[in-house]
Amino acid sequence: MTSETLWYANRATGAVCLVLFTVVVVLGMAVRLRVKIPGLPRFGTISLHRSLSLSATAFLALHIAFATVDGYVDITVLDAIVPFVSDYQPLWLGLGTVALDLMLAVLITSLLRNRIGHRTWRATHWLAYASWPVALIHGIGIGTDTGTDWMTWLTFACVAAVLAAAGTRLALGVRASRRTPAVLLRTAEGAR
Repeated sequence: MTSETLWYANRATGAVCLVLFTVVVVLGMAVRLRVKIPGLPRFGTISLHRSLSLSATAFLALHIAFATVDGYVDITVLDAIVPFVSDYQPLWLGLGTVALDLMLAVLITSLLRNRIGHRTWRATHWLAYASWPVALIHGIGIGTDTGTDWMTWLTFACVAAVLAAAGTRLALGVRASRRTPAVLLRTAEGAR
């Protein structure tokens, strides 16, 4: 592959990662809210979340591989794993590395979920919520397409989707917490 081809492949896989990880985050919130996607049974939403997570991870591996193989900029495998050690754009590349490391923790604990227990898995899975905005900032800071119309709209759409899903999750959580005391009170009265 030529350096130009690697550069385009790196840009493309970065944009695809943004879209896929956005969908994964939104689906993760949908799974937690027990939302049923039209045309899919509930377990279908969970399966779709898992399948897209693995697809997103594969695209992330390609994105990292293209960045490290491309000779135009010197990014080593160590730069991709250890945050903020790169000579090239240490802050922006380091944020991408932090996002990768967080996602690796989520991936590894998800694969070991049956061995480590649900509580440990769930606590670690929260790192996905931290990883997404860190990766987004990485892309905005280091992406060569930042500022182009198509990337601006894509970024806004992804942010809007995650904010809408998070807002829905928070609103339903607040509503559930308000109902809980009344439900407990009725249950206690019914037990008398």
